[in-house]
Amino acid sequence: MQSRAEPVRARERAQVADAAGDARRAAPGPYRAPWWLPGGNAQTIWAALFTPDAPTAVRRERWETPDGDAVVVDRVDGPARAPLLALFHGLEGGSASHYARALLAHAHARGWRAALPHFRGCGGEPNRLPRAYHSGDTAEIDWMLRRLAGEAGAPVYAAGVSLGGNALLKWLGERGPDAAGVVRAAAAVSAPVDLTAAGEALGRGFNLLYTRNFLATMKRKAAAKLGRFPGIFDGPRVARSRTLREFDDLVTAPLHGFRDVADYWLRASAKPWLLQVRVPTLVINARNDPFLPAAHLPRPDEVSGHVTLEFPDTGGHVGFVHGRFPGRHDWLPGRIAAFFDESTR
Repeated sequence: MQSRAEPVRARERAQVADAAGDARRAAPGPYRAPWWLPGGNAQTIWAALFTPDAPTAVRRERWETPDGDAVVVDRVDGPARAPLLALFHGLEGGSASHYARALLAHAHARGWRAALPHFRGCGGEPNRLPRAYHSGDTAEIDWMLRRLAGEAGAPVYAAGVSLGGNALLKWLGERGPDAAGVVRAAAAVSAPVDLTAAGEALGRGFNLLYTRNFLATMKRKAAAKLGRFPGIFDGPRVARSRTLREFDDLVTAPLHGFRDVADYWLRASAKPWLLQVRVPTLVINARNDPFLPAAHLPRPDEVSGHVTLEFPDTGGHVGFVHGRFPGRHDWLPGRIAAFFDESTR
């Protein structure tokens, strides 16, 4: 006798297949910025502040970490057997970030499920422990992905943006062939794979505008943390910090076991690990990204044969706006989805 659940599962599988087929037919070509949006800074800022998007409803969960802390995870539900997209956000980002809204909406439109685990202290909720998160936090990536893979009952695909992209790439390199048992394919967008070069770039000229934006929330969180854990760092010096180099030297490095900022930026960078990646992985960085000068992007001989490098001339930092004014966010999700489809056929 056929159970009532079997027709439901069949319909779910058909819905997922139809959505994936539609996405393959709509796979975008190479990225080119629209004529009305010139320059890496304009592309970065416009995408973050002015381009409309289609919000997707999320369901929030709280996870206990292995060391007694807690994080919040925003989920997009879908058919039980649908693939799952795990998305890792950038510095001080989260599910409200423009790229996250676009990627979560695209996953939902494909009939996929999605999960965005917020790093510690992000998502609008402080974490319990003195530590927070950092660009090379692969232990955090590991337990998050393994938990999602254990629950999914279907293939898991991972994407990381900016800081989250660097951490994801480093995890892929460190785990090598073992990562294939957790994720089917991966993508990193605007990842600062050379943190020293990125940190220096963000410490001068117009880029100090981005740094001030990051530090506004980072300093608030640091002050709150100092109130709960007196003496863990020098509060007045943190309050006076003007660059990520200064903040990371005072806060990020010592809280996470690094000797100083130079040690942190060196050891947390993903670039040296790209030769060890054994999972199909797409790396998208614009050559005019103000956060990472093009000279420091990885060369083909610095990555494994499993890594696809895609470096369009334009796009800024996660600023891949597409189409007529005021632009859309559909190119990036479409390109990542097409790569996932192509790499797993």
